Amino acid sequence: PSSSAFVSKMAKQNSPSLIEVVKQVAEQQHSQASEIEKSKTVLFQLQANCQELEKEMDSIMLEMKTTEREMYLQDDAIQVTKYHCQNLEAQVRALYSENLKLKCDAETVQEEFEMTSARNNEYREKIKAHKHLFWQMESKMPVMIELAKKKAVVKELKAKKEELMLDLQNPEGSVIKQVQ
Repeated sequence: PSSSAFVSKMAKQNSPSLIEVVKQVAEQQHSQASEIEKSKTVLFQLQANCQELEKEMDSIMLEMKTTEREMYLQDDAIQVTKYHCQNLEAQVRALYSENLKLKCDAETVQEEFEMTSARNNEYREKIKAHKHLFWQMESKMPVMIELAKKKAVVKELKAKKEELMLDLQNPEGSVIKQVQ
């Protein structure tokens, strides 16, 4: 009996009292409740972050779709511009060909003009030579010789008439003196 009492006494000393056990359980529950509250706070923050990220993702997706649409439109614009450039290149080639043809035509017209001008100059020289020859022959004809003499006489008479007219207007003139 005395050893069992000693063991019982020792067991009482080694085992915590019911109050201490309840205290420990309460502390653990309080600690767990505090941890749960902290976890809830972290969870709410993570949920808020997740919602923000989802909004950003939606915004990025919208921006991506807009960018894709713009890229398609730009691709279409590039195709239209490419087609326009091809048309312009074809027009440039056509204009270049037409320009070459016009240059060739202009050279031909210039050559024809120079040939015509040379023929006209040759013709003018012949006419000039014929006129000169005709004038020489005409001037040797008796009628023309007589005409030339008469022209010379008329010229001389006109000169004398002019001289006399001037003399008449002058009070000191020789005609006035002869009359006096």
